[in-house]
Amino acid sequence: MKADSEQRSGLLYGIGAYGMWGLVPLFWPLLEPAGATEILAHRMVWSLGVVAIWLLALRRWAWTAELIRQPRKLGLIAVAAVTISLNWGFYIWAVNSGRVVEASLGYFINPLVTIAMGVLLLKERLRPAQWTAVFIAFAAVLVLAVGYGQPPWISLVLAFSFATYGLIKKKINLGGLESLAAETAVLFLPALGYLVWLGASGSATFGSEGAGQMALLAGTGVVTALPLVCFGAAAIRVPLSTLGLLQYLAPVFQFLLGVLYFHEAMPPERWAGFSLVWLALAILTWDALRNARRTRAEALRLVAAAAATPAPEPAPSPGRHEPAT
Repeated sequence: MKADSEQRSGLLYGIGAYGMWGLVPLFWPLLEPAGATEILAHRMVWSLGVVAIWLLALRRWAWTAELIRQPRKLGLIAVAAVTISLNWGFYIWAVNSGRVVEASLGYFINPLVTIAMGVLLLKERLRPAQWTAVFIAFAAVLVLAVGYGQPPWISLVLAFSFATYGLIKKKINLGGLESLAAETAVLFLPALGYLVWLGASGSATFGSEGAGQMALLAGTGVVTALPLVCFGAAAIRVPLSTLGLLQYLAPVFQFLLGVLYFHEAMPPERWAGFSLVWLALAILTWDALRNARRTRAEALRLVAAAAATPAPEPAPSPGRHEPAT
């Protein structure tokens, strides 16, 4: 009963996390006239404050001393911080430039890019269905390139930067809150310095557009940290296959917002390209679920076989003699 309750709460946490990530395009336009770079700098500065308070409340600081003694891991965190900043910056700019649909495409194709990077960089072997999905995704990019009149470079930058970030995070192996704290700490001083420079030059919107604007810019820290906390809560309560399915909620919401709320154009060739991407993701999801079922069935078979095997008789202790008859 407790396990079912945990799974239900984990599912709600997961829906909350990906739902918030999917609806965040509604938030960035509220920050105008701030530009993407200024919003990004505020996001880094305020995120560190929110995460630091959270870690302080949870008393989770022991990892910092261990991290400082690992220069290689610190270097990876710096690379991860730069990579996710690129992703965040491009995403904010894309949304505020009226390209929400193209941004959503980046997160649709991200799992496929991750697979391709696994093959090229980690020499992973793909199953036939995964190869099929990758080839269909490549065809989709070609169709979309024709539709846009150029490669969908915003989508590709978002997909490749997030896939690279995921690859680095796999090597760092830190929790969600801890990782975000470390990454924002790396970028805190450059971001703060940029905001101070903007203020000194009279170009900052923080403080010049009223208290509401200031509150919204400060709220970027909560907007960044809260979905991550929900994701962390979901990750320990639901199976990885469930999380894999939930991840599509965010780009689905973003796509629907782009088409229905922001009224972005969707000519036939873009529908064709997106349809190919969705077909590739359907094949990928079907293959992942089928493979998970096979793995689970094999594990249960091995457990049953081990339980059915009689335990060996214990060997007699040295020097032990049977009593005389």
